[in-house]
Amino acid sequence: MAKKKTKKAKKRWVAGVKTDSTKPPAGLFTKKAALIARTLASKRVSPKGLASGMRMLNYYINRAGQNLSATRKAELQRAKRLLSQKIAKAKVA
Repeated sequence: MAKKKTKKAKKRWVAGVKTDSTKPPAGLFTKKAALIARTLASKRVSPKGLASGMRMLNYYINRAGQNLSATRKAELQRAKRLLSQKIAKAKVA
């Protein structure tokens, strides 16, 4: 009888991410789009700039995407558009 090969469990790199420099407040992503965009654009949450806030938002959408309701996902996409507009204005100025 041939041995069956078992799949090796993949290590999730996400579990090893530990950073205190850019940590959004708890429950932020359950708020309205304008508040999410404004908070992620602040220096307190994103000291490295607006792009850091956009990365946090994308990271959250990608990680929670399967478990989000359609209305919640739409609100997060709206926050993404608002944050993109802030980034575009900052590049012009």
